[in-house]
Amino acid sequence: MTSDQIIACLPYQEPFLFVDKITDVTEESITGFYTFDAKADFYKGHFKDYPITPGVILTECMAQIGLVCLGIYMFKSEITNEFKPQVALTSSQIDFFIPVFPGEKVRVVSRKERFRFNKLKCKVQLYNEKNELVCRGLISGMIKHE
Repeated sequence: MTSDQIIACLPYQEPFLFVDKITDVTEESITGFYTFDAKADFYKGHFKDYPITPGVILTECMAQIGLVCLGIYMFKSEITNEFKPQVALTSSQIDFFIPVFPGEKVRVVSRKERFRFNKLKCKVQLYNEKNELVCRGLISGMIKHE
């Protein structure tokens, strides 16, 4: 399954799609990229005179690449035109270290911690273009694949 095929299965679209490309994916891990558009509406008010990417948006980017894209890949053999796996976020615990600024490209790296009873739990890290760790944590979601 290619990067474009995985992204096409996502249940998101602009302006709430936070995946540009998947570069590496296996049943156990995934790596992908996203560049934050400097003109995104959320920068207008977060923060006044010093725009940074909101933590909730960073978490969403991590979840889309690190959980949803990985879940789609895990069920690639079941995907048809009529069926695509659905993933719903159930929990996240993220630690933030440094900001992401408008126009920055980030890399998300995720490793499957466990998959049991249709619940996928991943250890996810987000890095900036300087390869600095921006944030990391655990993200879980339920996968409907039947």
